Amino acid sequence: MSDVRIILFRGMNTGGVRAPVAEQTSMALDLGLAMPRTVLASGNLIVDSDADPAELEARVESETERRFGRRIETIVRSADQWSALMAANPFADEARKDPSRLLLMVMKAGIRHEGVQTLRAHATRAEAVTAAGGGLWFWHPDGIGQSKLAEKAQPRLIGSGTARNWNTVLKIAASAGLGETR
Repeated sequence: MSDVRIILFRGMNTGGVRAPVAEQTSMALDLGLAMPRTVLASGNLIVDSDADPAELEARVESETERRFGRRIETIVRSADQWSALMAANPFADEARKDPSRLLLMVMKAGIRHEGVQTLRAHATRAEAVTAAGGGLWFWHPDGIGQSKLAEKAQPRLIGSGTARNWNTVLKIAASAGLGETR
């Protein structure tokens, strides 16, 4: 039996690259990945595979370049890794109260912690950013739209990653069969 792999695309369907859900599913099947299913239409793909996450990232990135003419940065996590990220949530109370305002940035290859310190200077009022469990957690109680903290959260400062709000994190967990989540 295969394990679940969670594939996150950074910037899917932005920057001129259109990769509809059907194309993402077809790509997964062509790569020999079983049971592909998408969560929402913005770069969240769940597959059954026992492939090493880092090896699968490289394969998927090569395939996105071949198919779409541009390498789309990909982050792959196992079900256990996803569960550990969720368990590390430093904003559990806020997540229950307003899950759309909590963002988890899943990092590709680590966090530039000095950049996180710099980001904190841009937080207004109750905004916060915290590194926990290998991810960056952003709390935007007034929304992300006008947030300088969100605007400054660029790869050159904090490292490369892709963000999902807590609602999406929970939907990914459910699609991956992770059962009850908080």
